[in-house]
Amino acid sequence: MSLSLIGKSISESATLTLNAKAAMLREKGEPVIHLGGGEPKTKAPFDAIMAVSGLVNTGEVRYTPASGTLLLKKSIIRYTEEFYKRKVSPAEVIASSGAKQSIMVALQAILDPQDELLFPAPYWVSYPEMAKLCGAKPVPVVPKSSAFHPTIQEIESKTTAKTKAIIINSPNNPSGAMYPEEFIADIVAFSEKRGIYLIMDDIYHRLVFDGKKAANCYDYAKDLSDNSRLIVVNGVSKQYAMTGFRIGWAVANKELVKAMSDIQSHQSSGPSVITQVAAAAAINSDQTSVESLRLNLENNLNIMIRELNSFPDIKFSKPDGTFYCFVDFSHYNKDSRALSNYLLDKVRVVTVPGYEFGVDGYLRLSTCGTVKDITEGVQRIKWALDPNSTNETIIGNRKIVKDKI
Repeated sequence: MSLSLIGKSISESATLTLNAKAAMLREKGEPVIHLGGGEPKTKAPFDAIMAVSGLVNTGEVRYTPASGTLLLKKSIIRYTEEFYKRKVSPAEVIASSGAKQSIMVALQAILDPQDELLFPAPYWVSYPEMAKLCGAKPVPVVPKSSAFHPTIQEIESKTTAKTKAIIINSPNNPSGAMYPEEFIADIVAFSEKRGIYLIMDDIYHRLVFDGKKAANCYDYAKDLSDNSRLIVVNGVSKQYAMTGFRIGWAVANKELVKAMSDIQSHQSSGPSVITQVAAAAAINSDQTSVESLRLNLENNLNIMIRELNSFPDIKFSKPDGTFYCFVDFSHYNKDSRALSNYLLDKVRVVTVPGYEFGVDGYLRLSTCGTVKDITEGVQRIKWALDPNSTNETIIGNRKIVKDKI
């Protein structure tokens, strides 16, 4: 079979592959614990569900404009003003079928073949593949800091004449680290000085713990004119637990949004009117669901940390936010893919290997599950890896005998 260069170069999503494997094992009745997912278990806001029901009952489910309905755009404008203190117009907003698509069409509107896209490591698994889909070169920047905080000097050292855009994801998937305000100020100033597009992937910006608050990039931008190269991406999937609704958005200058909309019109047309109505209702609701989810995630994280602290020979920094804890298991196996597969096969616990995020030896553990899943999942991992644990254990209805990895 003859495939294009892009078709040959793109890898499947590691997280979606793990989800599929876990689902297959569960269908077979296996006692799988999923510590690999990025999907909250709480329900979508009631207002969103009622809005969908009302629309469906009318039978008027039609096409939408390529860049999103005015109803949703007005909600995003309100959101941007409330959480970013920034007033924008409908022409500066595009709604997409998920934040992933917003980022993708932005990159397609920005990048030419052989251009470079920079992003700190660890990074979300899709960033390198998105660059490749544009024929561009992904350039990870590995921070020296164990806290996964890059410095502006580290970014600058990787910047070349071909650097067209930088993506910053804070709080970060997979590390949960929130980049310091000083760094956000520096990266905004650096991007403006160099004329580089800066994409702020803020999908987790409200899921932050310990009384902290994510930095607002607009506070440090000097150029907010029609020439601004700042792009802020967000969505309903994480903060509103609306992953299946597939609504994300980007706020950028009018010319770029027009180009993104034109691209999106040929890719997928406008997002579903059903999901746009639901997203608008969630944004305009009383927001108690977001705070409830945040508190639940913070509690789950504290429980996971308690369990991890009883585990010898691992290292981790307490996450500032997100759904994840990024743990250094290199003492046991530096090959995170082999270790992740071993844990799934041996004790039926799903984890995501750090290799997929650009940092091998680590595993990403999710705090989205139940307290029972988090507690038992970490205990199963500890049993499998800790040489001081018992020789046998019971998982599901089966006795498992320990072996060496």
